[in-house]
Amino acid sequence: MSGAGKVVCVTGASGYVASWLVKLLLEHHYTVRATIRDLGDPRKVAHLKELEGSKERLHLFQADLNEDGSFDSAVDGCDGVFHAASPVFSSVTDPQAELVEPAVKGTLNVLRSCRKVSSVKRVVLTSSTAAVMVNKNPPSPDVIIDETYFSDPAICKEKELWYPLSKTLAEKAAWKFANENCIYLVVMNPCLVLGPLLQPTLNLSSEIILNLVREGRAESSVNRFVDVRDVARAHILALENPSASGRYCLVGTLLLTSEVLQILRKLYPPLNHLEIIAEKLNQYPNQVSQEKAKSLGISFTPFEVSLKDTVESLKEKNFLSF
Repeated sequence: MSGAGKVVCVTGASGYVASWLVKLLLEHHYTVRATIRDLGDPRKVAHLKELEGSKERLHLFQADLNEDGSFDSAVDGCDGVFHAASPVFSSVTDPQAELVEPAVKGTLNVLRSCRKVSSVKRVVLTSSTAAVMVNKNPPSPDVIIDETYFSDPAICKEKELWYPLSKTLAEKAAWKFANENCIYLVVMNPCLVLGPLLQPTLNLSSEIILNLVREGRAESSVNRFVDVRDVARAHILALENPSASGRYCLVGTLLLTSEVLQILRKLYPPLNHLEIIAEKLNQYPNQVSQEKAKSLGISFTPFEVSLKDTVESLKEKNFLSF
């Protein structure tokens, strides 16, 4: 990877995945235009300014998903655009206004800005396995889900799964717009992301690990995990690899909560008080194919490494102490 002389834009650059993306891009000598909703908030800006290469090659822009034309100046003159900005909330009072509309409108706003400039060769969109997994297929270890699967918006609404709904509708809108406007689009579909935090604030996926370490509990009895550094690398490969196309499911491993707790207890003996819960699953869940991600050049970080790095990062940032 060498981005010397190339200019790229990263939207929502202060976020968990996007911060790592900015870090790796700078390390590979790209010039990065990073958009942030509020440049006056040090929690959004300070950790980016501390990255190696930021003084020379990082330029910050204020932009809002809900404002038409907000991304025009950041995108103008870029070779590639990474659209990572999207609202993530565990609970919402108005899902349409808080999640769905900003996700869909923001994605279209960024793509409209890209359409205006001839320099942009490729757009890489951060979607999610949330836009893949919610459909009528009953869970089964015999079913291997791949990039051809899309979540069903009707089922998302019926089950009040608002985040999957927002990611599904945003991705579908992106594909429609890209196809109609000759924009070369590649989509990343990561699952639950873990690994060290660059930003000072707690993000949703890190909070899941935090609750597991503190209380031995989790929202779900099973989770699919991928390392944040693998996700960031996959985004860059999707920009650089001429043959990259379509969607890429990014799933490193699938584990029961009980299995995660066992690994935590092995890594950290002080956590031996955590009870290993017995999950009652009628069906073990679907596997997700790694074939396409590996064809892009991704080798997934071992789960134990990702988990340990997450816990150490949470301790370093004073979210955890034991």
